[in-house]
Amino acid sequence: MANPYTLLGVSKNASQDEIKQAYRKLARKMHPDLNPNDPKAEEKFKEISAAYDILSDPEKRKRFDNGEIDENGKERPGFGFGGYDNAYQKRNGGFEGFNFDFNSAGSDGKKRSGFDFFSDMFGGGSSGNEDIFSNFKRYTRKTTGENLTYDLPVSFLEAALGKDKEIEMPNGKILNMKIPPGTADKTVLRLKGQGAPGVGGGANGDALIRVLIQPHPYFTRSGNDILMDVPITLKEAVLGAKITIPTLEGKVSVKVPANSTTGSVLRLRGKGIKTKEKTGDLLVTVLVALPEKPDKALERFMQEWTPDDFNPREKAGLI
Repeated sequence: MANPYTLLGVSKNASQDEIKQAYRKLARKMHPDLNPNDPKAEEKFKEISAAYDILSDPEKRKRFDNGEIDENGKERPGFGFGGYDNAYQKRNGGFEGFNFDFNSAGSDGKKRSGFDFFSDMFGGGSSGNEDIFSNFKRYTRKTTGENLTYDLPVSFLEAALGKDKEIEMPNGKILNMKIPPGTADKTVLRLKGQGAPGVGGGANGDALIRVLIQPHPYFTRSGNDILMDVPITLKEAVLGAKITIPTLEGKVSVKVPANSTTGSVLRLRGKGIKTKEKTGDLLVTVLVALPEKPDKALERFMQEWTPDDFNPREKAGLI
């Protein structure tokens, strides 16, 4: 196996947090669950997990840096139980107090060495020349998988009325999710356990779906109310009229009172956003619009019309 620092792509002076981040990034990329039927990815995942097992443990990392263990976590000659390194014996109290019978008989009546004793302890075979740690099972540290984030564009009506959506996450996973009615812009929906796989038996991360609502041609939202501007003719404004307008749930007929002016607001109760907590209204602001082409009859009428002393700019405080 390569040097653990090289495998994780970090420097020898990297902090524990930098090592952790580097491992998580590689683990998300090489995890067997995300690379089915790819033995190379699986082998790479095992290598980076073994590297992380060494570098994430301060004591193991120190011993590796000092040359006491190799990149596989095995004792180097002169440091482990198979050698007589004085510094190692001093740190660990030497071998005094351990009464190993290197010539004791096993249950099969055959003589067994002390190294066979260690092999038995760690699940090894019976060969005296076999490295005592060759069959030691390595476990990766239990780590919760990363949360995966995803921006989901939805239409105004989908967010207002609710919608079942199928989305493809950055890792290629297809998720089915429900957008609740009345979902607001930039709401984050959490799908438990649908993020990156955990490592070493750790729980999966979550999928965090941020809902981005696209603008509507004429609806806007204010709390649970829907706002909309509706143009009306001068005749409809003066005399009043019934007009047809759109709502979230289809078209409806609404009455414009006589003598309405630009800025007048018509309230349609219960026609706004509906959530568990509240149902809003549809607020329609009327805008008086003149014909696009000049109307000669209207022009003649205006020329002959003598209005009263009403001055809208004076009422607005502009003069």
